[in-house]
Amino acid sequence: MGARKMRRLLERALGYREDPDTRDGSHVWLVAEGRPRIRWAFHDARELAPIEVRNVLMRQAGLTLDEARRVVRRG
Repeated sequence: MGARKMRRLLERALGYREDPDTRDGSHVWLVAEGRPRIRWAFHDARELAPIEVRNVLMRQAGLTLDEARRVVRRG
């Protein structure tokens, strides 16, 4: 999955948005009400490996495996 697509998926499906006060070069914090912050460090053109997609959704966003699968299928 491309990084741009993954970020759009986080924004649409989970309500994440960029916190404008936290930009540090190409790294930004994504925030969503009721969810943990995500440190976003991927360039838009980059292709994310499946393990990276899982890491963002499960470790950083705190989703279960089933929730993560549903989000990816919707995307």
